Amino acid sequence: MVGENPRRGAPSQAVLTLACADRVGIVHGVAGLLAGLAVNIDESQQFAAPSGRFFMRVKASLPAGLAIDDLRSHFAPLAAELDMTWGLHDLDERPRILVLVSRLGHCLNDLLYRVSIGSLDAEIAAVVSNHPDFGELVRSYGVAFHHLPVSPETRPEQEAEIMALVEEHGVDLVVLARYMQILSPQLVDALAGRAINIHHSFLPSFKGARPYHQAYEHGVKLIGATAHYVTSTLDEGPIIEQEVARVDHTHSPEGLVAIGRDIECAALARAVGWHVEHRIMFNGRTTVVFR
Repeated sequence: MVGENPRRGAPSQAVLTLACADRVGIVHGVAGLLAGLAVNIDESQQFAAPSGRFFMRVKASLPAGLAIDDLRSHFAPLAAELDMTWGLHDLDERPRILVLVSRLGHCLNDLLYRVSIGSLDAEIAAVVSNHPDFGELVRSYGVAFHHLPVSPETRPEQEAEIMALVEEHGVDLVVLARYMQILSPQLVDALAGRAINIHHSFLPSFKGARPYHQAYEHGVKLIGATAHYVTSTLDEGPIIEQEVARVDHTHSPEGLVAIGRDIECAALARAVGWHVEHRIMFNGRTTVVFR
């Protein structure tokens, strides 16, 4: 997906993310190091978790003559001293996404549109589906579409093709946009920390087919959607975002489905946006999200 970069011609920008054991002086150390290199801090957020872990996200503008790799070299000794888990991300490099989809296209269409208008600052490198339904839609956005059918017998080969696309396109994030297949443990491990899924929030109360119809039959008053990272435990990975809507007896099953589509799109788009903006960090089984 070709798009105009609004930062083109502006000073180089980077996002620094870090996590370490909480202690006095972390913010001072980070800010002092950046100031000493004439790096301007545009945004800074931090959180000290009850677990004793400290999390920080800094968005900064680099002066002329200071490359991202040079900043990494300058920051590494402080990171080693404080035993940090950290990353320094160049905002001139748009993250690349691979979308997986089956036969429900609302989340796919929403992501394609958001990227096309620049509200999601990423590039959709390709779309993979186990059905051919959305080939024309995807190609209309100038994105490559790959129809990769799958069965229990062909799953290893199909998933190998998915990983080949991840490597070929330099994919940073895989998005399961209502992809109705369970990934193998091998693929989940290969994509650890860089695969996001969306599902309705009726689990575990309404498992199986037609969850919105089951919800209607139980007279629910609240429906929702959950975006989370993919782990080997089905639909129980670290939660990134949730969206809800109140409903009542006047809503038909079809009405619940329509509302569900909208909130699934909203929750997934926010989760993907926060990931590509490097706003999410893992805190055990949960996430810290700097909005």
